[in-house]
Amino acid sequence: MSLVAAPMTIVDLATSAQLQQQQAMEVEEEAKAEQQELGAGEQELSYSILMKGVRHLSDSGITRLPDRYVLPAPDRPGAGLATTTSTSRVKLPVVDLARLRDPSQRAAVLQTLDAACRGYGFFQVVNHGVDGAVIAGMRDVARRFFELPLPERARYMSPDVRAAVRYGTSFNQAKDAVLCWRDFLKLVCHPLRDVVAAWPREPADLRDVASGYAAASHGLFMELMEAALQALGIAADGGVLGELAAGSSHMMTVNCYPACPQPELTLGMPAHSDYGLFTFVLQDHVEGLQVMHGGRWLTVDPIPGSFVVNVGDHLEIYSNGAYKSVLHRVRVNSTRPRISVASFHSLPAERVVGPAPELVDEAAGKPRRYMDTDFATFLAYLASADGKDKTFLQSRMLLHGAAAASIRT
Repeated sequence: MSLVAAPMTIVDLATSAQLQQQQAMEVEEEAKAEQQELGAGEQELSYSILMKGVRHLSDSGITRLPDRYVLPAPDRPGAGLATTTSTSRVKLPVVDLARLRDPSQRAAVLQTLDAACRGYGFFQVVNHGVDGAVIAGMRDVARRFFELPLPERARYMSPDVRAAVRYGTSFNQAKDAVLCWRDFLKLVCHPLRDVVAAWPREPADLRDVASGYAAASHGLFMELMEAALQALGIAADGGVLGELAAGSSHMMTVNCYPACPQPELTLGMPAHSDYGLFTFVLQDHVEGLQVMHGGRWLTVDPIPGSFVVNVGDHLEIYSNGAYKSVLHRVRVNSTRPRISVASFHSLPAERVVGPAPELVDEAAGKPRRYMDTDFATFLAYLASADGKDKTFLQSRMLLHGAAAASIRT
């Protein structure tokens, strides 16, 4: 029987390979045809191709990266002085919340947290107390969402950045000259009880699992924010902690980075900093997150069960430059898909953020280093061309030249 079955298996595999190759060719030809219909002067693919995203392209079995995803040579992952090698890795500082909660060890952990926020802008949180089932459940439901048929995912496409739920592709798909190898699902998480009903209905457990995870993430954020303010020397009854307890902004972005046929030509996410106070990142076992440190791109070596946390633009501004919101990006690979969940925490969107009064003292040589900002200012920046030459933080700096450079290093 085995001698008869073997040739049948080979035939099935060959047929499968032929079908996959045919599908890949159809996708590429479809893209080429629609590009030709748009005309040589057009800078964007048609809506239908753009919206299908990279999961659709990867599943089709393409072997060549579509031109729209190919970065200019100087912007590719291995280009420039900041290039990385397989050994260019970083073990981020570790903040142990079990020790932070121990009064006898709190001061030492605050020093670690303070040094990490000043020197790296990134750290990893361990012994956080979030149930392993909550973490595993979030990873699992995220993976299953991106396995849904495209029409089910497409129900949540929206150009409205304030939408309670939004499915899309790339980084800023409406404006990206070169698309990123990423699909995403953005979920507004505050106030949680009011927004969950707008979240996707499928997978059937997504709302319960993601809302439980969001609540746990918010609790950790409040705990770390209190510690950061203490490390900055801001009294517990001062600062923004009371405001955050009354109201905050919280958005969760579930990212899918499928296997990419030519990862050396593109990025999952371009270099950027985060708008907010703290961002919590939950990763799977596939590496890809890189941070800029010492003028080099370094791949984060994750600790299983930990959260990667980074300082956002709001916290750099609020700390008057003491804490650093640093550039980071995501690389992709040719063999393994990657899932991550980023939770962005900050003050309410309408709140104006500026340096904490306690950290500004002109007479003592501590001048105000940043202009006030709000979400409307950030959206205006995204809509402008400024992002080609500077970061949002640089657009808010009051000091320039050597003085400005000194607070970025």
